[in-house]
Amino acid sequence: MTEPGAARPLGTTRIRERIFRWGERTYVMGILNVTPDSFSGDGLLAAGSRRPAEAWVDALVMVAGRMIDDGADLLDIGGESTRPGHAPVDDDEERSRVVPAVAAVRAAFPDVPLSIDTTKPGVAHAALAAGADLVNDVWAVGPDDGIARVAADHGVPLVVMHNRAEPRYAHLVAEVIADLRVACERAVRLGVDPEGIIVDPGFGFGKTAEHNLEMLRGLDAVRILGRPILLGTSRKSTLGRILGLGPAERVEATLATTALGIAAGVDMVRVHDVRANVRCARVSDAIVRGGWRDDGRGDPAEGGPT
Repeated sequence: MTEPGAARPLGTTRIRERIFRWGERTYVMGILNVTPDSFSGDGLLAAGSRRPAEAWVDALVMVAGRMIDDGADLLDIGGESTRPGHAPVDDDEERSRVVPAVAAVRAAFPDVPLSIDTTKPGVAHAALAAGADLVNDVWAVGPDDGIARVAADHGVPLVVMHNRAEPRYAHLVAEVIADLRVACERAVRLGVDPEGIIVDPGFGFGKTAEHNLEMLRGLDAVRILGRPILLGTSRKSTLGRILGLGPAERVEATLATTALGIAAGVDMVRVHDVRANVRCARVSDAIVRGGWRDDGRGDPAEGGPT
């Protein structure tokens, strides 16, 4: 089903002590927003909140634990909203959010891989020192190369996501692939382990709603890069525009993109609703990747046709 894209297998990537074997199954990254203005409304800091740090950190650990119980393979912690029109935060403010968050989740769940979602090298460095294992760069190695250098210095994997200041394209999918190829090559030159680079086509970043759908239709072409693909569509506004629904009501729409993404060759999905997406990925993997065998563990009282 994924023949039009790049060759498999992609090999493995070590994130913390866990080996991610690309192509065997789809991995699920749970989103932890330590922000007051997340587009999805799930930020753990209420707008204008002055709650003591320990209050929101405790809440964060509870949410993290629920995601892990629901099947998340790793967690992505971010301290600055990336929604359109968000209020920028400086390095110190972002550090004050993510460092205690990373430290608390790491202490509670020592073996779970943690990602830091940031564009700031100083924040990435501080989060990695606090226990993060992966850097998620939403600007695909920015012009100062700082994020890639931090990832290289710490010897951790790097997600390079496609983004543009203006959503102007002559040939969208081809340009996204070309931009990601350049970003990956730069990251390698800066010392990032080639086996630790994951690409993200940037659904919702530097693209119109029509671009986002076009990118999903052409997603299998991204496999030509020969790198694991991360897809982040969860609760995003393009899905809401199609359905006329708010962020909390976009779970089914997200599941549709998860299933279609897996059919196109995606290796990891970044999501808010972990349990539903884990189940979606498991069924999609059984169809797309094969290898599933009926062990008879279904509901014995269900009866009826298989």
